[in-house]
Amino acid sequence: MEKVKVLFICMGNICRSPMAEGVFTRKAAQLGIVNSLLIDSAGTHDYHIGEPPDRRAQQTMLDAGYDISNLRGRQVNSGDLAEFDYVLAMDDNNLSHLQHISADGQHKVQLFLNFSKRFAGQPVPDPYYGGQEGFSQVLAMVEDAAEGLLTTINANLKS
Repeated sequence: MEKVKVLFICMGNICRSPMAEGVFTRKAAQLGIVNSLLIDSAGTHDYHIGEPPDRRAQQTMLDAGYDISNLRGRQVNSGDLAEFDYVLAMDDNNLSHLQHISADGQHKVQLFLNFSKRFAGQPVPDPYYGGQEGFSQVLAMVEDAAEGLLTTINANLKS
């Protein structure tokens, strides 16, 4: 069976998208479906290629039981839009950027919080220039959306 491929996108790939990747990976493992998935994250910009997630993102995640220290920033490319089944942007700016990368796979590009029950229709705010509370807010949002996305994917895997 071919893996379902999920890609989380933010601007620099050091805050929101690696947090989403970490949460989604652990929740998928808890459901026993992580081996049916290919999970990755990337940024629309090249600011942090090869760098680990922001120290505040890592600390917020560690405090909640997630370890994302092994992740490294990379930039999204047009091949990603063709390869991944779900290309999930954290906000409208990143969504717009993805829509200009390639016409290939446009139907796969959407906002991650479309899968959220509590935060549907909202962007995941960029916590980079703010304080620690911004990272905690991002964690709550991506945990909620990850559960919704996993419900959707798990239903499709069983059908």
